[in-house]
Amino acid sequence: MDFTLTDEEKRLLLETARESIASKLEGRKPEFKEPTENLKVQCGAFVTLHIHGRLRGCIGHMVGVNPLMETIKELALSSAFNDPRFPPLSPHELEEIDIEISVLTPLKKISSVDEIEVGKHGIYLKKGSASGVLLPQVATEEGWDRETFLTHTCYKAGLTGNCWKDPKTEISIFSAIIFGEKE
Repeated sequence: MDFTLTDEEKRLLLETARESIASKLEGRKPEFKEPTENLKVQCGAFVTLHIHGRLRGCIGHMVGVNPLMETIKELALSSAFNDPRFPPLSPHELEEIDIEISVLTPLKKISSVDEIEVGKHGIYLKKGSASGVLLPQVATEEGWDRETFLTHTCYKAGLTGNCWKDPKTEISIFSAIIFGEKE
């Protein structure tokens, strides 16, 4: 089954993410619209924040454990306030952030890296207890080829850059519905 979102559902998810962050910064109770049936489906997702084109926070779940709309609320807050790479978002940054959401398809384990289509697939890589993930848009934004994309996914997992060549490394791919406020 192919999962899709309408333009209205995408807009509702972006509004939900922004309201989650704004209400916390402003110390008020959030006001959310009712989700459509589609937004009650459990999917993996990421919420990415940028300021002037630079990453400001990104947190996600590879698999869905809650309804999508609830997941977006949680991830928006985590991206803004709990990404360990950045200090918590400050009130003056609220108007500067651009929000991007990636809704993920289920993971598909691959047997050959030739199955990876740069620009279409994201990579989830696991070796032992270490794992790393890069979203499909990262390779495109960075101008990477397949091997460079794999190498950086290894680095993201805290492993050596060529770990993807090790037969003990499990590699899965996924696609994403990617949309943001700048569209």
